[in-house]
Order: sequence, then C-alpha cells, then structure tokens
Amino acid sequence: MRRGLDHVVHLVRDLDAAGEVYDLLGFTVGARNRHPWGTENRIIQTPGFFIELLQVVEPEKIPPATETAFSFGAFNQGFLETNGEGLSMLALEGRDPAAEKASFDAAGFGGFDLFEFARNARRPDGQEVEVGFCLAFARDPAGPDVGLFTCTQSRPENFWSADLQRHSNQVTAMAGVVLVADVPAQHQAFLETVTGTPVRRALAEWFVGETPRGNVDVMSRGLFTERYGVPAPGGEGLRLAAVRFTTPGVAELSRALAARRMVEEAIEGVVVVPPRAALGATLVFEQATAAA
Repeated sequence: MRRGLDHVVHLVRDLDAAGEVYDLLGFTVGARNRHPWGTENRIIQTPGFFIELLQVVEPEKIPPATETAFSFGAFNQGFLETNGEGLSMLALEGRDPAAEKASFDAAGFGGFDLFEFARNARRPDGQEVEVGFCLAFARDPAGPDVGLFTCTQSRPENFWSADLQRHSNQVTAMAGVVLVADVPAQHQAFLETVTGTPVRRALAEWFVGETPRGNVDVMSRGLFTERYGVPAPGGEGLRLAAVRFTTPGVAELSRALAARRMVEEAIEGVVVVPPRAALGATLVFEQATAAA
C-alpha cells in the first residue's frame, strides 16, 4: 500500500527558540504539548503534513528501548547526543498499524511492538482536546541515525486545524523530503518497504520515490551539497537532511530572509534556509506552480 508523507520530527534543544525561528520563516506555530515520556512538542501544519518540533525536557522519564520496544524518547535523546539538533525522524501516513507492522517484520526491517498513545492538545481557539496516535516502527540496519514509522491517528478531527495551516510565507503544501547517504542504492529496499512505492534511480547518486503526498529523495551527500548549496548531515549512514515546501511567494520570502541573514546562496526560484539558520535542518521553499 502506497503511503504519503505524514510528518517529520525536528529535534531541538529549546522549543521556544525553535518556535521563534519558524515564526521568522513565516510559519504559524502551534502551542506547546506534553508527552508522558519526557518530551514536549510544537506543531507546524500544512494540509495533510506537519513538522513536529521536539525537545527532551524530562530525560528521567524517558523509557529505555528494548529488543521489541522502540523508545521514541530514547531514540531522540540519543540522536541529540550524537548528532545535535536536526531532522531525526520521518513518519508515513498509517491506515492499518497491524498490517504495516507485519509488512516491516516480513521485510526484515521491523520487529517492534506497536506503540499507541494519547495526549492533550490546545486548538487555536484555546479549547483543549485529546488526540491519539498508533505508531508502527521500522529500522534500517544501515541507517541507525534516522527513525521511520507509520502514524495512524484515532482522532484526526481534533488534530488538524485550518487556522494552523495559514502561513504568512504563503506555503501551500509540502513537496517532499530529502535524505542523504554515502551509497543511496543501499537503502532502496528499505525506503520502498516503508513508503509502499517504488524508489527509482534518477541519477547515479539520486533515487526518488513518489508517494501520494510528497516525494522521498535520497541522494549522495556530495550531490545534496551541489544541488542546495549547503552542507549535508554528517555520518556514514542514512540521514534525513531537508524538507521541501511550495509557495507562490518565493521572491518575497527570499528578500525577507536575506534581510535577516537567514539565507546564503541565491538559487533562482528556490529559497534554501541552511542548517546554521534552521537549527540543524535544511528547509527548501520552491515556487508553486498552477498545479500545486
């Protein structure tokens, strides 16, 4: 089953400071939410996709991982210690968590229990509601520094908000995510398993999977830097490097961010916010077309 992109986790050390950065980028940032296992988040929504800004606030509450229990908190705590701030996890939209887990297990990328939880959320009007999620985790043995899972919501009507999807940067949609690896072909089978869609070679060092919501690009670190003009995340394995958005306001956004010294190299029709300005992440804004 083909799965669209659901969200990414952007791990940060200071959730309020991260909210200010995304506000400067022209995004509407949601209120702070608390997880029972020691992390807190803030959400930036586009239709059907969101960025989860995440901070470890109570490390003593984080449960350890076991052979069959993937610990969301422990993974992100370890990621922060090893890699610092940045894009740590990618979630695909889930519909049937048990079937997704079975698919990951059969392909040799699973073995983890399903993880179901609920938390309170505050809507833009101040109303407090409950949201619920069920996660099915997958792990690439050759990519220990990126977490992938499917996310099935039990109360989506309480989560999605049209008000939170209105942004002054005029972002209309998420176009995709970009991963990097020393040998992109080494991760083709894993990415095909978690996305449920073919991941085909575009160039010698670049593979692309077209999901129902956004593309998954995986390319070499050198090609990433050549294409976007910014450094790729370090390491030898698979890493989540960038999120791509579309907006009709690229020119205006470029001028505004250049004035704030948040962008560097000019690329026609594209604004690239580098890791130094976006807390370890690369954020790419592309000109929206009539069909976008």
